[in-house]
Amino acid sequence: MVDFHSVIVGGGVIGLAIGRALSMSGKETLVLENASRHGTGTSSRNSGVIHAGIYYPKNSLKAKLCVRGKELLYEYVKSHKVLYKQLGKLIVGQSVDEAKLQTINEKAINNGVDDLRWLSKKEITKMEPELNVSQALLSPSTGIVDVHSLMHAYEGDLISNLGQIAVKSRFLKAEQTKQNFPEWKVWVTSSEESEAMTFSCNQLINAAGLDADAVANQIQSNKKVDVPQIYYAKGNYVSLTKSCPFNHLIYPTPVPGGLGTHLTLDMGGQGQFGPDVEWLGPVNRRRLPGSSFESINYNVDESKLEKFAEDVRRWWPSINVKDLAPAYSGVRPKLSAPNEPASDFYIEGPNQSKIAGLIQLFGIESPGLTASLAIAEHVLEISNDQQI
Repeated sequence: MVDFHSVIVGGGVIGLAIGRALSMSGKETLVLENASRHGTGTSSRNSGVIHAGIYYPKNSLKAKLCVRGKELLYEYVKSHKVLYKQLGKLIVGQSVDEAKLQTINEKAINNGVDDLRWLSKKEITKMEPELNVSQALLSPSTGIVDVHSLMHAYEGDLISNLGQIAVKSRFLKAEQTKQNFPEWKVWVTSSEESEAMTFSCNQLINAAGLDADAVANQIQSNKKVDVPQIYYAKGNYVSLTKSCPFNHLIYPTPVPGGLGTHLTLDMGGQGQFGPDVEWLGPVNRRRLPGSSFESINYNVDESKLEKFAEDVRRWWPSINVKDLAPAYSGVRPKLSAPNEPASDFYIEGPNQSKIAGLIQLFGIESPGLTASLAIAEHVLEISNDQQI
């Protein structure tokens, strides 16, 4: 007998969504979270946007899981009374950006997103009088969600079924106890206990986000455990300190490493700009799991405000740097280095690794929040295929 069917390392929005799906399917599940509460890393340090699924290559996991996830997420927030707003967004540019916007429109169609609409100059001015652009695409299915409310709802579903979450619980290592068999022993330490605890499970799921590679490096099997190189990209956000004149999210055309410095709104209508892309470099895969958060400087340097204002002036000329203030930042775990094409999500199950009972998720950045329920659905399918 094992202690749990599944142990999930990582209590962010992805780990919670997977835990919810497994526990609701009748599998006893434990979610391990290093911090004192869920979702303190990438999950709570982003734009909180429900993406439409328009930027990603056809048939990529990002495309398929974002489009499916958007559908599931809107259904979920409505049924669970999670705060959200389907504001829509404008993807904007000048005449020189028309080809880029056309490419985005074509990607959207290829991904099954058929609600994008070209706006005339008159329509742009009517919808957002402060905008100074000549081209715009409207994405009506883009929205925002209260991420903290969403994670609370996921956790509620988890513990209302056959799941539980253990916070202040740092993963140390895991070992496959029977060769070619889905049985694992997991070592965990708590900030409130001096000695390590152990749990046994049939299925180990690595959903540790920024620490997924560090966790993978501490998983022992008779077969080679895949540990990809991760690159950290910090995204800084600044807040608009005066009343925001926009009713929609405003996005420029994408830049290498991100979607450009865009305007998002919070539930109260307050505006913020970001994220930019600040590469922190390749990370050391041999660092200890749980150490990443402590080593990252999340402060937003005030010297960045002028660059933010410069970027935003391309579509909102009247923005003044005096109306901006440092807000917060987040870090994204990327599988591609600077100047390389953006990588897809990497979700590896036993069919790929040939390691029974092990599922690993790497490079889960944007649109991970939007895709969270679809990612959980995908992982549940992998789990069910193992028939354990």
